[in-house]
Amino acid sequence: MIGYIKGELTEISENEIIVESQNIGYAVSVPMTVIDKMPPVGSQVKVYTYLYVREDILALYGFLTKDDLKIFRLLITVSGIGPKGALGILSTISPDDLRFAVLSGDTKTISKAPGIGTKTAQRLIIDLKDKLSLEEAFEAKFEHQQGSSTSTASNGKNEAVLALTALGYSQAEALKAVSASGASDDMSSDEVLKLALKKMMTF
Repeated sequence: MIGYIKGELTEISENEIIVESQNIGYAVSVPMTVIDKMPPVGSQVKVYTYLYVREDILALYGFLTKDDLKIFRLLITVSGIGPKGALGILSTISPDDLRFAVLSGDTKTISKAPGIGTKTAQRLIIDLKDKLSLEEAFEAKFEHQQGSSTSTASNGKNEAVLALTALGYSQAEALKAVSASGASDDMSSDEVLKLALKKMMTF
């Protein structure tokens, strides 16, 4: 298994990059989000990879973070979603947004990905819901955010979700209410909770 490739970025195309390491050019298929973040050709890059082997197919798929790679691995376990489908999803939806979409049962967001219809989105949610946790989703989002104020605000939302589940709401209901509450970045958990409870009444 090739864990990652580190070397010179020699080519960038629509959905593939070539990284040269020790005189070997590795063609790596990547989501559009990776293409958008690539430095100029000639720069040094490190790409976390997944080696896909099937019959006569041998392909490398690459990501900029271990978290992206982890989500990719989960996606390809879903029936009907192969590596290309998983890349399409990650080109459209960030890992953070995908986690929250799965946990809240948001088929609309997931079906925005190319080639992913409502039925496939529903199957994806069913298959992955037990493999993800709300705590993990918030922790991952914290790591990806910059600035202490944003982190504090997100922590307030996390606490509000936990408070709602303690009141007897399901995790999906709590997450949906907090996400739709319109809470601002400077609100405390109590303020977020009040808005979320009001939103609950409209569902």
